[in-house]
Amino acid sequence: MLSERRLEVLRAIVQDYVGTEEPVGSKALTERHRLGVSPATVRNDMAALEDEGFIAQPHTSAGRIPTDKGYRLFVDKLAGVKPLSTPERRAIQNFLDGAVDLDDVVGRTVRLLAQLTRQVAVVQYPSLTRSTVRHVELLSLAPARVMLVLITDTGRVEQRMVDCPAPIGETSLADLRARLNSRVVGRRFADVPQLVADLAESFVQEDRGTVSTVLATLLETLVEETEERLMIGGTANLTRFGHDFPLTIRPVLEALEEQVVLLKLLGEATDSGMTVRIGHENAHEGLNSTSVVAVGYGSGDEAVAKLGVVGPTRMDYPGTMGAVRAVARYVGQILAES
Repeated sequence: MLSERRLEVLRAIVQDYVGTEEPVGSKALTERHRLGVSPATVRNDMAALEDEGFIAQPHTSAGRIPTDKGYRLFVDKLAGVKPLSTPERRAIQNFLDGAVDLDDVVGRTVRLLAQLTRQVAVVQYPSLTRSTVRHVELLSLAPARVMLVLITDTGRVEQRMVDCPAPIGETSLADLRARLNSRVVGRRFADVPQLVADLAESFVQEDRGTVSTVLATLLETLVEETEERLMIGGTANLTRFGHDFPLTIRPVLEALEEQVVLLKLLGEATDSGMTVRIGHENAHEGLNSTSVVAVGYGSGDEAVAKLGVVGPTRMDYPGTMGAVRAVARYVGQILAES
């Protein structure tokens, strides 16, 4: 275990390196921070931190920089989440309050996160599997053609065309709409198949084929893989950190183009807690020089999706964690009120 003083030295090194982009020396540390000890003692502490793998010497200069292991300890033990100022919180609320629908909410969230953190922002659309049904609308487009509109509690809207085996009248369609909603509104998507299993049998014989077709389309909509949608923004921010990537930012950009990689980065949406993955903790090789800060958001206590940022390991962790958490909280509030 590191002594309190050495933990303080590590904290000072991380803060200075993130702020100045320059390797940090013992003399600079004693001048900038009230460590209460001589530069010689700080040098000894830095040597011990280096032996333990928390800091490294990038080249022959006297300065040291944090390693992935050093950042990990900083995040786990030394970094509090930096609260946003009142003007920042007000700006977030005003910007997100103007959203007109779910796509707009996600789009605004991506832009806002990228601006606040000056990193790459990634926002996952609310997952259908963790949503509940708000309403099912059935609209007649032709005698044997119906539009099915599924609206979720998170404001997500899915539309499907249904070609029916026989014409269905407005009265029968209204009856199906009413009976369907009475069974599924407010219920979790996972429960819907069981809730509508015997619904077709309650209709007269000539309507059963059409009812079964509509229900089949509804169930397909619930399980479609296309639900895992993402929006990404602020990729240009990476160009400001060119020197933070050992060779080139190209592997990072290529990794960010792969949706599967991004979904794995954000992690399981059911986990609503803050996740910080640093450097080589990211399984994808192209992202070994980056850190990911992600958190779940939702309209209630349970997360329905994740949002977060990707940036160089040399990032302002307390500020980034504070911004990500605050934005997630506001998005959750908007979904709850929508």
